[in-house]
Amino acid sequence: MAMFPRKIVAQLKSWSESEYRKPLVLRGARQVGKTTAVEIFSREFDQYAYLNLEKFEDANLFARKLSAEELIEAIFLFKRLSGSPGKKTLLFIDEIQNSPQAMAYMRFFYESANQLHVIAAGSLMETVINVDKPAFPVGRVQYLFMYPLAFDEFLAATGEEKALEYYHRIPFPSLAHPILLKLFHQYVLIGGMPEIVQRHAEGAKSVDLTDGYEALMMSFQEDVRKYARNPAMAQIIGHAIASAPLEAGKRIKFANFGNSNYKSREMGEALRTLERAMIIHLLYPSTATSPPIRPDLKKSPRLQFLDTGLINYVAGLQGFFFKTNDLHSFYQGLLAEHIVGQEFLASDMKTARKPCFWVREKKQSNAEVDFIIQSGPYILPVEVKAGKTGTLRSLHQFMEQTDHPFAVRLWSGPLEKDQVSTPGGKTFTLLNLPYFLAGKIHEYASWLLDR
Repeated sequence: MAMFPRKIVAQLKSWSESEYRKPLVLRGARQVGKTTAVEIFSREFDQYAYLNLEKFEDANLFARKLSAEELIEAIFLFKRLSGSPGKKTLLFIDEIQNSPQAMAYMRFFYESANQLHVIAAGSLMETVINVDKPAFPVGRVQYLFMYPLAFDEFLAATGEEKALEYYHRIPFPSLAHPILLKLFHQYVLIGGMPEIVQRHAEGAKSVDLTDGYEALMMSFQEDVRKYARNPAMAQIIGHAIASAPLEAGKRIKFANFGNSNYKSREMGEALRTLERAMIIHLLYPSTATSPPIRPDLKKSPRLQFLDTGLINYVAGLQGFFFKTNDLHSFYQGLLAEHIVGQEFLASDMKTARKPCFWVREKKQSNAEVDFIIQSGPYILPVEVKAGKTGTLRSLHQFMEQTDHPFAVRLWSGPLEKDQVSTPGGKTFTLLNLPYFLAGKIHEYASWLLDR
């Protein structure tokens, strides 16, 4: 796996320096780069112990019922590390779901070995499907969440340093708009899975990446076959994985999901299992126009898949990218909204919170705004639109119900601010933001409010 610079490394460094540090569980779907990120971070330490619990000899260390002190001595001996008190040591336990004993030991690492920096990670499938397996000890670990590469990570991985510099300026210079828009379209086409991005950075054409995408999809299916409790469960979850890329970006119902005959209860369990494994995310609507944002779990969610590049592969969309300059011009505009959701998720590595969208559902007057975000004391509506000709009817309805005058439109055009009036006569400031800046939405929201 390529050694890309990843933003999660800065979060790992902050964790390691905290006086309130607990053993860390690094959560994320298969193949998003968790192991590689920890290997990059390990350079901050005097010595590094890597245990892969898919290997018998590594897992056996935790099966011997040693005390916490004895276990640490056994690990140091096994990995031939120095036990000197002056040595700063990182212990990384990978594929920890293969050892219930190792998961239980996380408590003792917190209580009896706080001088040791401990990180755990692994494929979540076995843990989330086999619910009788033990979870991590409550209150004795902390979490970070990792996703496919965000756009700025994609720029860094592909050597676009000048574009990255412009991306991080607020406001970004207008001269950079054409190149950033072009590179963002590449990112939406390729996606953010590290192995795929590595091949792209090495010059592979999109047609040469198909086996990589297929291998990723097959690895998700193999997890199901390996860990499902019974064949019926494996079949249902397998159907959910295969269908999810084709339903991504849409509001869904659990019953008959993916043109199946499965009932709401069994398909709901399958989709929630995939969500815990972070292969999908179920984004729920809210009716809030002032803080806090409360998702309404009784309403139909919108499906967010792991990676837009995988959606393009499964749906066979790669060829269309070379015929358009606007993400809204094909696939019903769903890709533009989906990549914005992917950027929003990747921007928050400390919590499991998911973005929400806004709805007003009445008999003759439904409205839906693509996303809502909280900035300071306000909830801002965020619409993803093709251009100024696109309707903003739902956004106007939101603005007539809220007590502030700020809204955001993500589009392919330049950065600019407009004064807009709703049909009811309320005037508000609309920030038109190029959608390649979705990952910096909170910074631009603060910039808008400060000005």
